[in-house]
Amino acid sequence: MKASYYRYLLEFKRPSGTSRGVLLEKETFILEISENGKKGVGECAVFRGLSFDDRSDYEEKLKWLCDNIEKDSSYVKDELKNFPSIWFGYEQAILNLKHGESLYFPSEFTEGKAAITINGLIWMGDIGYMEEQIQDKLEKGFHCIKLKIGINWQEEHIILQKLREKFSKDQLELRVDANGGFSKEEAVLVLKQLADLHIHSIEQPIKAGSWEDMAELCATTPTPIALDEELIGIVDSEEKKKLLEKINPQYIILKPALVGGFSGSDEWISLAENHHIDWWITSALESNIGLNAIAQYTFTKKNPMPQGLGTGALFVNNFESSLDLRNELLWFKM
Repeated sequence: MKASYYRYLLEFKRPSGTSRGVLLEKETFILEISENGKKGVGECAVFRGLSFDDRSDYEEKLKWLCDNIEKDSSYVKDELKNFPSIWFGYEQAILNLKHGESLYFPSEFTEGKAAITINGLIWMGDIGYMEEQIQDKLEKGFHCIKLKIGINWQEEHIILQKLREKFSKDQLELRVDANGGFSKEEAVLVLKQLADLHIHSIEQPIKAGSWEDMAELCATTPTPIALDEELIGIVDSEEKKKLLEKINPQYIILKPALVGGFSGSDEWISLAENHHIDWWITSALESNIGLNAIAQYTFTKKNPMPQGLGTGALFVNNFESSLDLRNELLWFKM
């Protein structure tokens, strides 16, 4: 068995705004494993500025993996516990080596017999740009829309109010993602305003790491709270359990590239369900390689909620896609 990797820079079609800043490009690494004339491909989807493994020795660890690719997977996993995106790429490449073509988790989804319902994602920007995106998603038949908020809450609040005037909660599910953009004091008011608009949930209202404050918010919130960045960097099972017991959120959001791949996501799901906490899966600006693998994995989890999967359409130089979005349904191309 042999392995190699290369760096790839994804370029956004248009600058994409979050409360952490505007994104112009997204760096990623493609891992290839070959054995007996077959090849498996995976994406080590590091997210600079957000990933737990955004470190100066990242490529050094990738080289280590390529040099030790024949070692037992449990040994590799232990070595990569602080590099979740590299482990994520390794899991993909091994699965792809086994199943071939663009397959990772063969199912009715990859046979083209079933699809995944996804939410429409609205990027931050001026009010005109956000309304333009919303109109486009509504015309395409989305029944669940997620908006990034936390830059200009007054304007964002107006957009949400306008949407609710046009569409009831039964017609349109609205989710918001603050990326930790509010202080605790601001969050208390925002949570009340969101509840008045029947917002489904808010992701990460305050910055990750303030367990006490987040626990207080989750205990009293009129709008369900979903933990997202809060999960990143927690690799120990007991620590994961401790976090869920302490904060007791209404939801957790799983980004496989950031929480230890598919096995890491499985562990979070198991712990969440044991604590009666709901969850869904989202992508994190992966290329079409990682996105394809996440979509296939997501289908196997049989979660009926709209999932937060991208479509790969944000980039001008993406890889060929195995996915096809029709209205709000994500299908696998046969």
